Amino acid sequence: MTPEELLARVLYRDALTIVLDKPAGLAVHAGPRGGKNLEQLFDHLRFDQSRSPALAHRLDRDTSGCLVLGRHRKALQRLGKLFSQGKVDKTYWTVVIGKPPALQGRIDRPILKITPKSGWRMVTDPKGQPAVTEYRVMGQGDGLSWLEVKLHTGRTHQIRVHMEALGCPVLGDPIYGGGIAARPGLFQNLHARRVVFQLQPKYQPIDVTAPVPDHMRPALLACGWQGEAQQDQVRS
Repeated sequence: MTPEELLARVLYRDALTIVLDKPAGLAVHAGPRGGKNLEQLFDHLRFDQSRSPALAHRLDRDTSGCLVLGRHRKALQRLGKLFSQGKVDKTYWTVVIGKPPALQGRIDRPILKITPKSGWRMVTDPKGQPAVTEYRVMGQGDGLSWLEVKLHTGRTHQIRVHMEALGCPVLGDPIYGGGIAARPGLFQNLHARRVVFQLQPKYQPIDVTAPVPDHMRPALLACGWQGEAQQDQVRS
């Protein structure tokens, strides 16, 4: 990604925060093995600040959409509290294979990290950490379902693990769903569609929506999405 492409992905900016439209396929930070990541480019997002912004939370490598950054230490501290206290309203869109058992529901299943020889992964397990996900079916078609998802906890791979437990793995997910969800050349269909948070009580909440990425458009259209001109059916 070039600096110009990064700047074009800035969805919101003020003195304290930046919200980026993260692309799928790029890690937000360097993992144990290193490699290209979004943090390497943050120096281009200084604008009028003397220091680069920093991550206020994380998104998986193959998840796209709203990524919140703090522009200085105090802002990061405030954002950290909001995220840890569950005061950031995050809405995801995902396309899954199959149909959920109900048009809307709540998945309350603890999630545990396991480390088999094949590599670590997350599973639902009573011994794990509490994890609660709410979903609502927005449309269906071609054997797929378009869901709006809200998280009440922030566990690693939570949506992907809970969708697998529901019997409807995320389209394009290479890990969860027993391989039936993976499609060659397709990123997983999981998008951080909208984020809402109030960093300063005296001001209106920050409310940002990320456009649908190109790799999700075919599946969403098959499920009845009418394009960005269609008014979002996101819950308030």
